[in-house]
Amino acid sequence: MDELLTLEEASAFATSYIGKEVTVSNINYLIQYGRIDKFNTANGLCVSSEQLIAYYKSAKGAREIEWKSKLGQDVNWALSFDNYSEAQTTKHVHRLHPYKGKYIPQLVEYFLDDHIDEFKKETFFKPGDIVLDPFCGSGTTLVQANELSMHAIGIDISVFNSQIANCKVKKYDIKLIESKVATITSLLMDFEKTLNIKAFDEELLQSLADFNNKYFPSPEFKKAVYQKKIDEKTYSKEKEEMFLPIYKALAEKYGINLTLSNKSFIDKWYFETARKEIYYVNSLISLIDDEYVKSVLQVILSRTIRSCRATTHSDLATLIEPIYTTYYCRKHKKICKPLFSILKWWKTYSKDTISRLKQFDEVRTDTTQICLTGDSATMDLENEIIGIGGALADAYLKNKISGIFCSPPYVGLIDYHEQHAYAYELFGLKRRDELEIGSMAKGNNRSAVEKYIDDIVGVLVNCKKYLKKDYNVFIVANDKHHVYATIAERAGMQIVEQFKRPVLNRTEKDKNAYSEIIFWMKEKE
Repeated sequence: MDELLTLEEASAFATSYIGKEVTVSNINYLIQYGRIDKFNTANGLCVSSEQLIAYYKSAKGAREIEWKSKLGQDVNWALSFDNYSEAQTTKHVHRLHPYKGKYIPQLVEYFLDDHIDEFKKETFFKPGDIVLDPFCGSGTTLVQANELSMHAIGIDISVFNSQIANCKVKKYDIKLIESKVATITSLLMDFEKTLNIKAFDEELLQSLADFNNKYFPSPEFKKAVYQKKIDEKTYSKEKEEMFLPIYKALAEKYGINLTLSNKSFIDKWYFETARKEIYYVNSLISLIDDEYVKSVLQVILSRTIRSCRATTHSDLATLIEPIYTTYYCRKHKKICKPLFSILKWWKTYSKDTISRLKQFDEVRTDTTQICLTGDSATMDLENEIIGIGGALADAYLKNKISGIFCSPPYVGLIDYHEQHAYAYELFGLKRRDELEIGSMAKGNNRSAVEKYIDDIVGVLVNCKKYLKKDYNVFIVANDKHHVYATIAERAGMQIVEQFKRPVLNRTEKDKNAYSEIIFWMKEKE
């Protein structure tokens, strides 16, 4: 029978029911995020035992139980933001360009806004404040600061990272962007006709459809694989080889060059027809006088060509080796093909970018955000701010910077320049790989970890000079190497509190339980 339980009773009931500790804070989370209803009774705030059982039997409830068993009961599930859809966690300009290692906007908003709850017991920033992100990446902190009527400054060593971030927060003449996109699209469509790609692609797609309908019928094939009635690896390899002669014959028929070279990144990862289109569109963009419009069109082109690399659908985020032929796609359970033209994705991303810029215009505030390209450990930030002038400089001279919200690179995990190698090559941008902190190329051995500590300390010590006296610093990190206590001590800070959060759907492939910590730091007393 359904019972109304006080929060303490609900905690005990749920703990007994699932065999894992469920705290009063956990029950409050379920209420706050609409998982269960609250009832005001003579005994105080109560919840339904039936609703508790229903939640813990649900997929989300089961995942919470499983992940806490793996990550520890100290995981703050409220910070999973599992009640948000993907459309919400990638809202408006946040999906302007793919970027490895970024956090979702809701995490930034949680600590920057003025709400308090069971877990966040005070506010740290207010409208008109300046927020600093010395590891700006693709600019999530800047965008959310704008939404909350705060100024924000980002710093990043990567010039293309800075470009992505600045493209998100700039105010544009949207009609001018639409006009330039329409012109380039029309010219690209004419240019594509000279390459004989369309007829080749159409016949190849029809041949693939016929072949896949015969040998990989859906959903029958997927069901047979799931039931292990078919050896997927052996069967798919056999069918791959069966289709290759058809593919090569069509390429020969239409004069399509199937070879690639290793002269450059673009030579290695794009077919000749796609390369010609890439260089053609880039030449058209280079003629645009408005630097802001030119910059956002470069970001659209970069996003486009990232999706057109000669690789499998499942390896798009992490390149392994180029795929020059048709192949069995484990993601789609059929034979797929590489891309020979960028036109489709140029159209798709142009339309999507314009739509996202318009959406952001509806929520943006009249505040200043900018990402500066440079070294956070040495930059004279005060001089830069005064040079920018306006409301940002006024706010700085009055109150300095209120605090930091950032996620530094992790030790030996990502090469931030290399993830956008195609953009650096195409746009002729200067790379500064050697100044990246914690890059994959530098490894994660003991000396690399010690260098990482030195580098992060250097950034915090430099940035402290521009913070107000009673500042708040929030650093998002998976502290696998247990370095942040040392970093805080050496930077003259103290860790006030740690918020441990589960990170859901971290990458395209990795669905394993994973957590990170938000370190709240202040000046050491």
